[in-house]
Amino acid sequence: MHKDVRRYKMYVGDTGLFVTLAFFDRDYTDNKLYIKLLNDKLSADLGYVYENVIAQMFQAAGNELYYYTFPKESSNHNYEIDFLLTRGDKICPVEVKSSGYKTHASLDAFSRKYSSRISHRYLLYTKDLRQDRGVIYLPVYMAGLI
Repeated sequence: MHKDVRRYKMYVGDTGLFVTLAFFDRDYTDNKLYIKLLNDKLSADLGYVYENVIAQMFQAAGNELYYYTFPKESSNHNYEIDFLLTRGDKICPVEVKSSGYKTHASLDAFSRKYSSRISHRYLLYTKDLRQDRGVIYLPVYMAGLI
């Protein structure tokens, strides 16, 4: 049996250890990358760090972690839903952004494709709580409340 490993995401159970392993690049006294990260001065996409934190929060709240990709019609790339949570016989797609939201094409495409099976759509990000066009925008610290 062949499994497509591109369809899986791995998370580290300890986000602090994950961040240290990912960004600790030199001796402690000369580690500029790690120091920038700790001082919130690293200009990088930290989406994978946020996803790891959210994975821990969802797991601690008793959720199974499901990840989903499906092909874009107009390119060789895939849409990606960071998490699918089950709620009764419905699902809740969850998209995670490490900054303020810009677009959520994957969440929109997924919603069009599976609209009858969706309970709520969530976007977790670093801004304030709001709701717009059927998407619930939550600050990342509220992930455990979904």
